[in-house]
Amino acid sequence: MTPAQGDWTQFAAALVAFLASHSVPARPAVRRMLRERLGGRAYMVLYSIVSLAVLAWLIAAAGTTPRIQLWGFEPWQLWVPNIVMPFACVLIAYGFASPDPFSITGLNRAAFDPSRPGIAGITRHPILWAVTLWAGAHVVPNGDLAHVILFGLFALFGLAGMAIFDARKRREWGAELWAERTAHSSLLPFAAVLAGRFSGAGLHARPLLLIAALALYLSLILLHPHAIGLSPLPSL
Repeated sequence: MTPAQGDWTQFAAALVAFLASHSVPARPAVRRMLRERLGGRAYMVLYSIVSLAVLAWLIAAAGTTPRIQLWGFEPWQLWVPNIVMPFACVLIAYGFASPDPFSITGLNRAAFDPSRPGIAGITRHPILWAVTLWAGAHVVPNGDLAHVILFGLFALFGLAGMAIFDARKRREWGAELWAERTAHSSLLPFAAVLAGRFSGAGLHARPLLLIAALALYLSLILLHPHAIGLSPLPSL
C-alpha cells in the first residue's frame, strides 16, 4: 500500500470521535450538566461547531481509505442526491425555525400547539429525516466501501435517533400526554396527513424559510467542489 492510498486508521478514529461527540452529549445527565454550565444557547453553538468539525474530519478521512469498489459509478446516479437534497434543505429550514418538542433543534418549544403542530404534522423529526435523506441519497453515487459505511451509518444514525427521541419523550411525558401531543403528528413523513390527522394547521408557506432552504441548497452546490473536490451536478 502506497502512502497516497492511506489506510483505515484515520477513518476509524474519526468515526469513533463522531459517535462519541453525539452519543455522550445525548445522555440526559451529561446534556443537562453542559446546559447548566454553558447556558442553552452556548451549548447549542459549541455542539454545532464540534459536530461540524468532526463531520468534516470524517468525510475527509473517508477519502483517504483504500478504495474498495462495491458497485460502479454511472452518471445517472448523481441525479439521486440532486433530486433529494432540496427536500432535505426544506426540512432543515423548517426544523430549525419551528417550535417542535420532539426535534433535537426545535426552537421555542413552549410555543408548540399540538392541535396546530406545523412541521411536526408532516414529521416529528425534520432534522433527522434530512440527515437520513442526505445520507441515503449519497450512498447511490458513492459505491466504495468507506463511503457506503459512512453514509450508511449516517442513515442508520438518523433512523435510530428518531426512535430513541420518541421513546425518551414517551417515558418523560407518560402515555396520556404523549397521545395528546402526537395526535396530529407522525414519525413517518406525511403519515398523519394520509391518515387524516393533520390538515396543515400551523404549517404556513413562510417564504423566508423557503428562501433559506433554497439558499442552503445553492450553497451546498457551490461549496461542494471546494469542500469535496467534485461537482455534485449531473451532466445534462
